[in-house]
Amino acid sequence: MSFENKVILITGASSGIGAATAVEFAKQRASVAIVGRNAVKLQTVNEECQKHGVTPLIINIDISKEEAANEIIDKTIEKYGRLDVLVNNAGIVATGGLLDGAVMKSYDKIMNTNLRAVVALTSAAVPYLIKSKGNIVNVSSTLATQAGPLMMAYCVSKAGLDHFSNTAALELAAAGVRVNIVTPGPVVTDILENAGMPNTWEDWGKRTPLGKVAYSTEVADVILFLASDKAHSITGGNLTIDNGIRLKL
Repeated sequence: MSFENKVILITGASSGIGAATAVEFAKQRASVAIVGRNAVKLQTVNEECQKHGVTPLIINIDISKEEAANEIIDKTIEKYGRLDVLVNNAGIVATGGLLDGAVMKSYDKIMNTNLRAVVALTSAAVPYLIKSKGNIVNVSSTLATQAGPLMMAYCVSKAGLDHFSNTAALELAAAGVRVNIVTPGPVVTDILENAGMPNTWEDWGKRTPLGKVAYSTEVADVILFLASDKAHSITGGNLTIDNGIRLKL
């Protein structure tokens, strides 16, 4: 796979899957724009990309904000003049359900980041992706199709993301723009820590048929495949990397 002279925009790129994806694209000599809320972590990703001869455009912003989508696209186009791949990876987790009366404490926050921001950013990016005949990769979750205790808002946001992706794939196909989904199961990132959840990755690993969890670089490999010319006939696809957990839950 070669992404030389291609421009890749990645949200949620300050850590985890997004950070690993940025570094893997840098290894392929792509021009990379990395988006995230944590400036310190973005700088770390920047340094990792530079080891491979690529200096990313750093966009330190909260994608849930009203004008964030237009600002992100404007800065990317101003810097690179084009956009070839949009990776909608940013996502947050918070617990809350109906029985504990806490679902609405997290619902708007999660939906604004996990779904609304994707719709807004995709809408802003489409004119440029049409010009480049580019593509979109959206990062979902196995919880899009499985119910998780106290994870109601997160599950709904990922289910919505899947349906949005499929609808976008159908609509944009005529313009030559592909839209695909990567669906990770448990992946070692800082999302549990950020959400204040008591589970450990070892706990999650015990629940998968393969007895382990995935790592961010593994998901990045799938993202790069879908974004590449090797997947030129795939749109509306959904590649799952979950160590088989969907078979058990």
